Amino acid sequence: MSETILLRALVLEDEWPTRNYLVKLLEGTGRAEVIGAVATLDEAREALAGSPVDVVFVDVRLAATGDSRTGLDLIRSVAGEPLAPMFVLATASPEHSLEAFDLGVVDYILKPFTEERVDQCLRRLLDRRAPRAHAVRRVVARRKKSLVFLDPEKIWAFEAADRLTFVHSAEGRFDIDLSLAAIEASFGRALFRVHRNWLVNLAYVKELERDIGGATVMVGSDLGPSGKNIRAPVSQDRAKALRDVLLENATGLRRS
Repeated sequence: MSETILLRALVLEDEWPTRNYLVKLLEGTGRAEVIGAVATLDEAREALAGSPVDVVFVDVRLAATGDSRTGLDLIRSVAGEPLAPMFVLATASPEHSLEAFDLGVVDYILKPFTEERVDQCLRRLLDRRAPRAHAVRRVVARRKKSLVFLDPEKIWAFEAADRLTFVHSAEGRFDIDLSLAAIEASFGRALFRVHRNWLVNLAYVKELERDIGGATVMVGSDLGPSGKNIRAPVSQDRAKALRDVLLENATGLRRS
């Protein structure tokens, strides 16, 4: 299927196994590109502010994040805006269907999700999707008073530190005005959130080191001690998922 007709989708789901499964189903149809998968309302709002989105798949209850608000609050805050995306409720209960459709929700899929139902939903969405502007092709960063233009495919990582966001590449480290959530939405699954303060480009991961003190990942152009690279911390709850995604399309390691 041509890339030009893929739906750009954002997933709001607080439980990561369900979130990952829905992402897999969406992309497995060949009809959608998941440009972000987040757990909280605040992350969803940041993602929507940072990149064009065609559809948001919204879980209603977000109990796992400790947030008393619901996915319907996100829809209420965005519905009616000129460039608002389409919304699909992806939840465990049909009890919110009447309010959801009053808010303009275009579809309602119930857990446990199935390939057939997700594909059916995306076909409906493609039939009614409005045209969107061309995707951004360059990343603009700052170096003192200058603007720096970077090729997205050559970026190594993004870092949040001291209330600022930085972009790392072979050219150096530069300031950028977007949050990590907005960046994650713009880049999609090419980036992996290894830590709450770090997004890394999987294409440039050179080494994953694990020890008693935790895990770190080396990202850059080569492995040599004098080579160009950086190290980022890996959160304990993300280390296994990172290892799995790195090994997904790799060979050479015996797996038990």
